[in-house]
Amino acid sequence: MNFNLTQIPERQMKPRSYGITMVMDKGLSIEESKNFLSVAHPHVDIVKLGFGTAFVTPDLKKKIEVYQSYNIPIYFGGTLFEAFLIRNQFQDYINILKEFKIDYMEVSDGSIDIPHAEKCGYIEKLMKYGTVLGEVGSKDAAHIIPPYKWIELMKAELAAGASYVIAEAREAGNVGIYRGTGEVREGLVQEILTQIPEEKILWEAPQKAQQLYFIELLGCNVNLGNIAPSEVIPLEAMRIGLRGDTFHLYLDKENAQF
Repeated sequence: MNFNLTQIPERQMKPRSYGITMVMDKGLSIEESKNFLSVAHPHVDIVKLGFGTAFVTPDLKKKIEVYQSYNIPIYFGGTLFEAFLIRNQFQDYINILKEFKIDYMEVSDGSIDIPHAEKCGYIEKLMKYGTVLGEVGSKDAAHIIPPYKWIELMKAELAAGASYVIAEAREAGNVGIYRGTGEVREGLVQEILTQIPEEKILWEAPQKAQQLYFIELLGCNVNLGNIAPSEVIPLEAMRIGLRGDTFHLYLDKENAQF
C-alpha cells in the first residue's frame, strides 16, 4: 500500500483461495482492459466475460491475452456454456476452451433446465480442463428456490468437483439471492451459511449495498462477484474500512481519537 495506516484488516494475498473479487467484463476494449488492469490488477482475482459477449467481442484472443499477461484467470459467462449445451455443441465448447487457453469454466443452468445430476456430470467432465465454478440459482425472478434446495444443489456441485459455487444474481443484482429491489434475501443467505463453507461461495454482488452487506456479515475476505471494472478500487477500499460505509468497522473504538 502507499502509506502506513494501523487497524487495517488483513487481506489474503494473491493468488487468493478466498477473499476473491470476480470482475464482470461486459465489453471493454483491449485498450480499456489495459487501462483498467494498470490500476486495478492487484485487486482482481478472476475476470468473467459476461454472458455471451465473448462470441461478439472483436480480437477476442488478444483481449484474453491482456488478462493472462497479468496472471488473472478469465472465463466465459455461464450463459455461453448454456448456449453451446442447448445446441448440442458441448465438444465445441471444450474446443474453444483449448483454443483460447481458458482454464476456468462456469457451469450454470440459469437460462435452461438441466437435470441436476446431468449438470454435475458436466462439472466432472470439465474438471480435467481446469477450475470449475458451479452457478446455483435461476435468472427467472419468478422461479423462487427454497433455501434447503440451494443448499442441496451447492453441496452436490462441490461434491462433483466445483472449486466454488456462485450464488446467482445476474449483472443487475435483482434475482436469486436478492429480491427484485436488490435487497438481500437475508434468511436465505444465513441458512446457506449453516451448511456451505463461506470460502467456497462466490456471492454475485454488483450493487454497493449488497457488497456492504456481505463485508459486514463475513468480513473483508468475503468472495464477491459481478463487480464492475470501475468499482474494483472502491470495493477494495470498502473491504478494508477506507470508505464511509465501513469506516468504523475495524477501528479500536476504545482508543479512537474521536
